[in-house]
Amino acid sequence: MNPEFFGSDVVRALLNYVFYYPFLAAYVWMAGGLAHALVFERGRHRKIDPLPLLPEQPLVSVIVPCFNEGERVQEVIEQLMRSRYPNYEVIAVNDGSSDDTGAILDALATRYGQLRVVHHATNQGKAVALNTAAVLANGEYILGVDGDALVDPDAIAWMLTHMLHSERVGAVTGNPRIRGRTTLLGRMQVGEFSSNIGLIKRTQQLAGRLFTVSGVLSMFRRNALLDVDFWSPDVMTEDIDISWKLQLKDWRVRYEPRALCWILMPETVRGLYRQRQRWATGGIQTLLRYTGQVLKPRNFMMWPVFLEYLASVVWAYAMFAVLVLALVRRFLPPEWQYVGFWPEWHGMLLGITCMLQMGVSLWIDRHYDRDILRYLVWTIWYPLAFWMINMFTTVVALPATILRRKGKRARWTSPDRGVIANERSTASVRAIEHE
Repeated sequence: MNPEFFGSDVVRALLNYVFYYPFLAAYVWMAGGLAHALVFERGRHRKIDPLPLLPEQPLVSVIVPCFNEGERVQEVIEQLMRSRYPNYEVIAVNDGSSDDTGAILDALATRYGQLRVVHHATNQGKAVALNTAAVLANGEYILGVDGDALVDPDAIAWMLTHMLHSERVGAVTGNPRIRGRTTLLGRMQVGEFSSNIGLIKRTQQLAGRLFTVSGVLSMFRRNALLDVDFWSPDVMTEDIDISWKLQLKDWRVRYEPRALCWILMPETVRGLYRQRQRWATGGIQTLLRYTGQVLKPRNFMMWPVFLEYLASVVWAYAMFAVLVLALVRRFLPPEWQYVGFWPEWHGMLLGITCMLQMGVSLWIDRHYDRDILRYLVWTIWYPLAFWMINMFTTVVALPATILRRKGKRARWTSPDRGVIANERSTASVRAIEHE
């Protein structure tokens, strides 16, 4: 076989994979998202009080791990105190903050009787903060909330409905919405969270397994956490890790779109890259750590989640290889000159599909996030910005994860909170107050 022709065939295979993987996946997510919305979210446009749906009202322990959240933590705690669910406690963990987080939490504890504050002398990482509070918690149900997330007053009740419906439900994840919408990156992330989180979680829920809970808002059953030895302190994304651990122990994980919370996200390219690098590293850590367990026949329900994520990692490397080959095309053998490296009509079709996916996801979420459809126009830049960032972070994450010292603890970093980090956006105020 002529190696030059063989090489061009390999390149064509790479190009086909780069195109067909996101193209076909988009239609799978759209079909799954629409099916979930039509079957499980009918009547979501009506305002329903979840409290009468609960057969009982057990104690829920809300855990808020904090690291240098002095500018936001008071707002977060005050919003939690507006919860309509009557039986809950709040445990805030000041994880060695260097700002005034600890002092603010202590002052809030004198105002709110159901708030307890735990102080770590040094920064131990989010997983350790969660584990500390979980040991001290009195409730059978434990809700983890990020130190910058504003939780909807009905979120606890909506998540608890799943827990009380089945004893095999070990975790329920909520529906995070973007607060920062004043910049291009912020507006694009509105569509991303609906499309790449909302649609995918809906589809995966139909298949029976979720890739991950959302660490910003997730409820856990204490017995399930005990069964898997709580959160792992040596992973970059404790939410992905705990999701796989629970499901490999045959606990169910559920997605509740009516459990809303409003979060701050990076609105600079540097901040976004650092965040996605952490996400990619955590995902690959989980993939490498649990592959042996996942491939056992008794864990066949995890195979779709495993294979889809593995396919996304392969796609990142394929895309990177195609970009490199396109840049050095002039130095390739003559037979390779007939291979089209640039998107042309494939790119246009993929772009249209991406916009369609965004439109479907925003249409489904329009009842949870007022005026969300107006952000569809900004998602036209999504493939260029986020696909490229996610590609590079995945390519870097694999060798970084392999070279990372085993058992090294994952500690906090100071994230980019966006340009509205010090104020509540108008969108979040409208949503939290139920319009």
